[in-house]
Order: sequence, then structure tokens, then C-alpha cells
Amino acid sequence: MGFMEAVKSVYSRYVDFQGRSARSEFWWFQLFFIIVYLVSFAITMAIPFFGIVILIFYLGSLLPMLAVSIRRLHDLDKSGWFILIGMIPVVGLILLYWYCLKGTDGDNQFGPDPLGNVADRFN
Repeated sequence: MGFMEAVKSVYSRYVDFQGRSARSEFWWFQLFFIIVYLVSFAITMAIPFFGIVILIFYLGSLLPMLAVSIRRLHDLDKSGWFILIGMIPVVGLILLYWYCLKGTDGDNQFGPDPLGNVADRFN
């Protein structure tokens, strides 16, 4: 999955907490979010009123970010509730490790493999 395809996919499934997301979808969206946030922040340094744009972008991306993170955990065959360990200092780094792991091959309890053949998904 490429950069633009990942961003479109995440925003089109912005409140879909079911199913699975591949590493590429998750990490491309993270890169997009960081780039937009940093560019907006830099512009805000020159034009303070532009800060409202950062707020709108952040609030508009909060649910998609949460959804893709939970779907990424589903790809590892883990419950989405594990996202809450990110609130525990230092222990939350386990999430970063998990997000870097390869997903479960084939189907798991959360759905079909996001990297599998499209034809295989309907058989």
C-alpha cells in the first residue's frame, strides 16, 4: 500500500474499528500525520492565527488515528483494548514494538489478512 492509498484508506474508514490494517497503512498514515502537523506548526510560528488549523486537523484526525491503531492491533491478533497500555509510562513502548511486527498470516479472529489476495477474501 502506498502513501496516498493509505491516507485515503484511513480517512475512508475513519470510525471503522473492525477488521485489520497492515503495517504499511498504519505507518504511512503516521508519516502523513507528522508531516502535516509539523508544517502546520511551522506556519503557526509565522501566522499565530493559523493555530486553529492545527486544532481542526488534530481533532479531525483523532478518530481515524485511533481506528487505524486498533485495526493494527487486530492484525496482530490482539484486542483493541491493548491500546490503553499506551497510557502507562515506559510500558506503553510495547505498543511501538507491536506496531512494528508483521501481522498474522491468513485470517484471524478479526478478519481476513489485509495483505491477502482480493480473490481469497471472498472465497
